[in-house]
Amino acid sequence: RLAHRRSPFAAAGAEDRAIVADALDRLDLAALADRPVERLSGGERQRVMIARALAQRPRVLLLDEPTNHLDVHHRFAVLDLVRALGITVVATLHDIELAARWCDRILLLEGGRLQADATPERALTPERLTRVYRVAATVDRRPADGRLRIDLSPLPAPQPALLQDAP
Repeated sequence: RLAHRRSPFAAAGAEDRAIVADALDRLDLAALADRPVERLSGGERQRVMIARALAQRPRVLLLDEPTNHLDVHHRFAVLDLVRALGITVVATLHDIELAARWCDRILLLEGGRLQADATPERALTPERLTRVYRVAATVDRRPADGRLRIDLSPLPAPQPALLQDAP
């Protein structure tokens, strides 16, 4: 929280310490607060970087693959947390199912070109996913909560053409 201090040489005050402690708690990191960062796992480091950003109390949060290195539990917890912040969050996510579940709006890119800018339901159609990712895509809804469920599979391998002039 150096940017929030009166001077770069000023010690962290009680408010700064409370904000940092809150960010650590929110990301399930309080027990690791005294551990050197080089002794943290990749997922723990990822959560530290997110906690560091949250401790700045941003109005806009830019996240590049925030779930990278995280186990399934922490993926869900981090995305639940950032969604509940009540601020604008722009995130790149390569996991289509996570994007469909947590994002209000999807910008789907292919080769740097915008292919969709819409709600998950409108952006993530089977036809569009098949075209953009060159995979077989099925999109339906989970019976329990009605959220999108996306299944991606490799396209069938092309079969070799039969030789027309074979003896």
